[in-house]
Amino acid sequence: MESYYLGIDNGGTLCKAVLFNAQGKAVSSAARKLRMITPKPGFTERDMEELWQVNLDVIREAAAAAEVDPTAIRGVACSGHGKGLYLWGKDNQPCGRGIVSTDSRAWEYPGKWEQNGIAEKVFEKTYQKILASQPVSLLSWIKDNEPERADNIRWIFEVKDYIRFRLTGEAFAEITDYSGSNMLNLKERRFDRELLALFGLEEFFEALPPLKKSVDVCGAITAEVAEATGLAVGTPVAGGMFDIDACAIAMDITDESNICVIAGTWSINEFISRKPVLNHSIMMNSIYCIDDYYLIEECSPTSAGNLEWYVNMFMAEEKQAAAAKGISVYQYCDEMAASVPIGSESTAEAGLIFLPYIYGSNYQARAKACFVGMDSRTTREEIVRAVFEGIVFCHLVHIEKLLMNRQQTKAVRLAGGAAKSRFWAQMFSDVIGLPVEIIEADELGALGVAMAAAVSAGDYDSLESAAEKMVVIRDRLEPDTALHEIYAGKFELYKRVSRQLEPIWEGA
Repeated sequence: MESYYLGIDNGGTLCKAVLFNAQGKAVSSAARKLRMITPKPGFTERDMEELWQVNLDVIREAAAAAEVDPTAIRGVACSGHGKGLYLWGKDNQPCGRGIVSTDSRAWEYPGKWEQNGIAEKVFEKTYQKILASQPVSLLSWIKDNEPERADNIRWIFEVKDYIRFRLTGEAFAEITDYSGSNMLNLKERRFDRELLALFGLEEFFEALPPLKKSVDVCGAITAEVAEATGLAVGTPVAGGMFDIDACAIAMDITDESNICVIAGTWSINEFISRKPVLNHSIMMNSIYCIDDYYLIEECSPTSAGNLEWYVNMFMAEEKQAAAAKGISVYQYCDEMAASVPIGSESTAEAGLIFLPYIYGSNYQARAKACFVGMDSRTTREEIVRAVFEGIVFCHLVHIEKLLMNRQQTKAVRLAGGAAKSRFWAQMFSDVIGLPVEIIEADELGALGVAMAAAVSAGDYDSLESAAEKMVVIRDRLEPDTALHEIYAGKFELYKRVSRQLEPIWEGA
């Protein structure tokens, strides 16, 4: 009987369940858009019970569509967006709404810790800068603003650990995810009471679940979940991964040759290394899903989610035109952007720049998105192209920091929304000046954790061997040297515009 593995991915916008075979081929899938709740400016939340029901729905649909014996599904694992905060209460209920990684309500705390020296002391243990969307910032905000909620906290979860808890009834903290929370001592690979005390959060230490690795078995599907989904009772559930790890391992990032770039809601840019980067030039070191490796990351909520926002806000007519042509609105966007080639007189003269800060910026939490350089002749096509370019330029801001800390990079492995567009993927190659490789599978987050499930089931002896059998490179794009030079000039303009606006955001 053939073996299958179920990967569940809760990202910034979608919940997906995908069933893969032992060769990494998706045999069935289901997805639902996740409702975002924005009660106040800077707040991005989810109803945790609603989120759980959506997960049950997609698991049930994917399992039914596969038409396989439930016992052939050898393992399950979850991935999630990382950062944010999902709390379980002492009353055995969700403790408030889940907080998504795009939330900026706690923007004041990282600045305060930077000023009073706490950030430097914390860095000695976590090797990370502090973000407003990390659990330490959000817990501090809850402690100061919602004390009754703080008193009710039983478990501190990241999103995928919350879903695994509901699948199994057992609370665990998978290490790749929590290593990006600023609550974990990365050198010693453990939760650190002294670290939480530096943040003034020591009372929450006992609410941190026991640590597990990505491929560890962390419980099994309960009878209640089996009845609701069609999975078999007792199916083992692996630890799973932070989505940035899941996408990287699903792109066969098993050594230090390539950089991984994920263009989704967040701009994720990363490589793996046996040593952390401690010169303060990068945003985050975390623990990778392969033993002895660190994941070196630069990230911000500045990627393809900005295009989705623009499409939904301003492109009603284009949606109708795309439907009439039998293509998606994003394919229509490709055509619009491609009709205004870089270096054309119109584009060069307009110098149109888009800062993709709809959900926040690289480092200034209060920055806002904007277009700079429009006039009466600016076309819709030029605006769409500026959105594409602005997102790639913001990725390059991060990638430049990574490249400063590497000896050599063979290629960029690209995932996320941009990888589905050959035009946009080529733009990444031309702007960065490196080859871009795209993996055969579309749902890399789900594939990565399905690989972990396969290892935890004993069907592969390591994630490296799983990657060898389950990962296929679909396409490789080479950079255009002439276009790279043109983009380099426009990238300098992009950075200059961003720098000039920083004082405005700081005084907002």
